[in-house]
Amino acid sequence: MSIHPTPGRFFRKAPIWLVVFLCGLAFPVSAEPDDGTDPEALRVADRLMTALGGQEAWESTRYIEFDFFGRRHHVWDKHTGRHRVEGESRDGEKYIVLHNVQDRGEGGGEVFVNGEPVEGEAARQWLQNAYGGWINDTYWLAMPYKLRDPGVHLSYEGTEKIDDRTYDVVSLSFDQVGLTPGDRYWAYVNRETGLMDRWAYHLQSMTEEDPPTAWDWIGWTRYGDILLSPTRKQVDGDRELSLAPITVRSSVPDSVFEEP
Repeated sequence: MSIHPTPGRFFRKAPIWLVVFLCGLAFPVSAEPDDGTDPEALRVADRLMTALGGQEAWESTRYIEFDFFGRRHHVWDKHTGRHRVEGESRDGEKYIVLHNVQDRGEGGGEVFVNGEPVEGEAARQWLQNAYGGWINDTYWLAMPYKLRDPGVHLSYEGTEKIDDRTYDVVSLSFDQVGLTPGDRYWAYVNRETGLMDRWAYHLQSMTEEDPPTAWDWIGWTRYGDILLSPTRKQVDGDRELSLAPITVRSSVPDSVFEEP
C-alpha cells in the first residue's frame, strides 16, 4: 500500500523521476489577504498562524533542516532559496543536489551521484527533481504556514467533532500556482489550541470517486520561534511517517550549500 503522494517515487534513476503530487507553493511569500476568500476562513487561518508563532516568526526563520520520511534529507535557507538535498534513490544511488529553489529547477546547481559529479541532461533532470522534492516535502512540513499565500483560496466549511474535540474546517483550492493546482485540501483547526491537528486532500491525480486521504499532524513542538509537527499518522490506516529530526537554525556554514 502506498500513500498519496508517494515519497519513494522521487529521485529514481534518470529519466523516470519526477512525479510530484502535492501542490506546495513557493517559499517565501508575503501573506496578503485574498479579497475573494471567506472572511471566516481568514479568521481561522489567522488564529492558526498566531498559534504557530506568528507571521513575523515564520518570516524571520532562516534555516530549516529536516528528513522526509527517511527518504531525503533537506537543508533549506528560507531567505535566499539555497537548498541541499541528499539521500539514496530506489536504485541504490547516493545523491547530493546543491541548488537554489528560486530557480525552479531550471537554473544552475551541482549534482553528485555516488560521489561523482553529474553534468548535462542528467544533471538537469536531477535539479528538476530536487525542486519538485522540495515543493512536496516542505508542504508536508509547513503547509499550515501557507494558507494566506497568493493564489490560495480559502472557504470555511463549518465545524466537525472528532474524538470529543471541535475543529473548524477550512478548505483550500488554488489558482494556477504550484505544480499540481488541481489539488484540494482541508485543514482541521483545533478550536482549543488553534493548531491544525489533521489535513485531508483530494489530489488532481485522483478520480472524482476517490475519497480524500487524511493524516493527523502529531506532536507539535517549538523549533526556534515557530511550531512544527514531526509526525504524520494516517487516518483509517496504519502508516506513521516522520519528518524528524527537525532543526531550525539562525546560521549554517556556506559550505553546506557549496560542497558535497
